[in-house]
Amino acid sequence: MSVYRGLSVVLTSIVLAAPALAETVDLGAVRAAVEKYKDVKVALADGYIPDPSGHCVTAFAEGLPDEWGAMGVHYIHPGLLKLAAPGPRVDGESTHTDWMQPAILLYEPQSDSSLELVGVENLVWQAAWSAAGHDGPPELNGRLWDAMADDPATSGDEAHGFTPHYDQHVWLFRGNPAGELEAFNPDVSCDFMRVIHRVGGR
Repeated sequence: MSVYRGLSVVLTSIVLAAPALAETVDLGAVRAAVEKYKDVKVALADGYIPDPSGHCVTAFAEGLPDEWGAMGVHYIHPGLLKLAAPGPRVDGESTHTDWMQPAILLYEPQSDSSLELVGVENLVWQAAWSAAGHDGPPELNGRLWDAMADDPATSGDEAHGFTPHYDQHVWLFRGNPAGELEAFNPDVSCDFMRVIHRVGGR
C-alpha cells in the first residue's frame, strides 16, 4: 500500500467514524413537549411504566452524600430503551437521544399520594453506542452525559443495577441548585415514597 493510499484509508475512517453526539437543545421546547406527562396516566398510556424495582432513587441510598438529594421515581419506556431480556443487570440496545420524547420521566412522590413530574432523562447503552460508531459520550448543551459503570472494587453499585451506559438528567419542572443538567437534585425528595404503590396499579 502506498503512503498516499494509506493516508486516504486513515482519513476515510476518521470521516466515517461518528463522533460523540453534541446537541444544543431548547429546554423550553422540551418542557412544552413533555408537560402532558404531569398527568402520570398520560405517561402510562404512552408506554411508560414505573421502574420495576420500585425505588425512589436518592443519593444517600446510592452511597453518595445525602445533601446531593434525589432523582425521584423513574418511569421508563421499555421500547425507547430497547430493553433486553431480564438478566443479572438491566441491559438494552438503545441509542435514543431525542429530548422531545425522552426515554425516562422523573417523578417526586407527594404527601397526597400523587406524583409530581420534576424532570426527564435519556440513557444509551455504551456497547450499543460504541457499535453505532460513536467514540465518546453524547453531549447536551455543553455537558457530557454521565458515564455509568459499576466498579467491582467498591461496595456501591455505581451503575444502579445497569450494564455500562451513558445518561443525562434534565430538571425541567424543579429548579436544581446544583445545575439543571446534574444527576441529583437537592430539592427533590423521596420522603413520601409510599405513593409508588398507589399509582399505575401497583
